[in-house]
Amino acid sequence: MSNARLADKPAKHPSTLQGATLPKWFAWAVAAGSIALGLGISTAAGLHSDIQWGLIAAVLFVLGSYAISARVEGKRQAKDRTATSMVWVAFLLAVIPLISLIWETVKRGVKVLDMYFLTHSMGVVADSEPGGGIYHAILGTLEQVGIATLISVPVGVLTAVYLVEYGRGRLAQAVTFFVDVMTGIPSIVAGLFILSIVLMFDLGPSGFAGSLALCILMIPVVVRSTEEMLKLVPNELREASLALGVPKWRTILKVVIPTSFGGITTGVMLAIARITGETAPVLLLVWGTNFINANPFKDPQASLPMYIYLQYANSGGSGAAYDRAWAAALTLIAFIMVLNLAARGIARWKAPKTGR
Repeated sequence: MSNARLADKPAKHPSTLQGATLPKWFAWAVAAGSIALGLGISTAAGLHSDIQWGLIAAVLFVLGSYAISARVEGKRQAKDRTATSMVWVAFLLAVIPLISLIWETVKRGVKVLDMYFLTHSMGVVADSEPGGGIYHAILGTLEQVGIATLISVPVGVLTAVYLVEYGRGRLAQAVTFFVDVMTGIPSIVAGLFILSIVLMFDLGPSGFAGSLALCILMIPVVVRSTEEMLKLVPNELREASLALGVPKWRTILKVVIPTSFGGITTGVMLAIARITGETAPVLLLVWGTNFINANPFKDPQASLPMYIYLQYANSGGSGAAYDRAWAAALTLIAFIMVLNLAARGIARWKAPKTGR
């Protein structure tokens, strides 16, 4: 009886809903084959540039992924793999130059980068002589960026609060328009604008003049980032506070800004990183010096971007000045990287807690 029942049951056949699929290591195999074939083609064609064979390998990777996938899995899955391949190729095209830049800077900059280099100025050291340091340039950069931050952050945050909480009508539209225009202003234009004011009042070069030019570059970034963060605050929080009889200004101060504080801080940090490496305003308004000048309101003052420019210009492509320029560039990159990491840490620390 049991044998008869078993015989009556239909036999199980493999499902035909799922077609053939390629293994997980397929993409790595195609990538390795594309690199090998790209090297072979570039060698046969006499191409000596790494960029050329890299582009050939990228094209072969995309085409090979589509051709093999279309034959085995079908055109629909092949299109999906092609899109994924193009995303990976675009990612590598963006990351490889960045890694190359960082590697080259680290390799050349560590030659003279030590505690002595960070704690001494150039003083009476000639450009062709070894020794010296960037203490005066670090001090000037910190003072100029610090003054620009003290001016820009209150102005930018208050402008964003006005646009989000109070701005209506033509005035708000005009402010938004000019903020958008200022976002795309080249740094040389900001420097020339402050230079015209300096010449009008017959003033000399100073770190403060450079800070004013940096403010023009920093304010629109702070306004735009703060405005976007304030817009993310739910209106229910505002309405709940206002329903309790809390004035609007106190709602903004105690509810809106604390809720978006992490995002605002991140925008400020990114704006600081944006202006730290600017050279044109410093070249026009601050100039440079080999000596320590702790007064940003009088006389020329050194800064890291200007120090790098002067050392490289006087190095002739080699020598002690050349090594100092690379070491200063590495210091500047490290400083900006620390600012970005600090911004991410603050944003994660101050992010609203969504869990129970």
